[in-house]
Amino acid sequence: MGVLTYVSELYSDLADNFNAKKKKKSFQTVEIKIRIDCEGCERRARHSVEGMKGVTKVELEAKENKLTVSGYVDPKKVLKRVRRKTGKNAVMWPYIKHDLVYHPYIAGAYDKKAPPGYVRDVSNDPNLGNLARASSVEERYATAFSEENPNACAIM
Repeated sequence: MGVLTYVSELYSDLADNFNAKKKKKSFQTVEIKIRIDCEGCERRARHSVEGMKGVTKVELEAKENKLTVSGYVDPKKVLKRVRRKTGKNAVMWPYIKHDLVYHPYIAGAYDKKAPPGYVRDVSNDPNLGNLARASSVEERYATAFSEENPNACAIM
């Protein structure tokens, strides 16, 4: 029995080392912008990612041209698979809610093609990022006359 124990311990050590080297993926939500014209496009986009390993939920919003995939997946692989299976140009979702941007209607952030309530995310753009963010002075003056501020100045 000594040989059998030795072999089983050796195998378990090799299996532990192999499993330790595998990188575990974290749970992510990937949002993709893809043009959806009809029900066939909808079905093709949905089926392109439903069979992927690690996908737990697929949501499709046809009016916004938005595909949302949740699960233990790599965003680059999901995007590549959607492009390959549908044959359409797909990009990562470039928009954010306009409530999250201080100046949503500056030239680079405002996009006519964006869904209602969304503007282009320019926070990472070095040229437009400073324009989209409010300075502390601007924010202080804006909150001084805000309706949400109970101590605001009321000029009649």
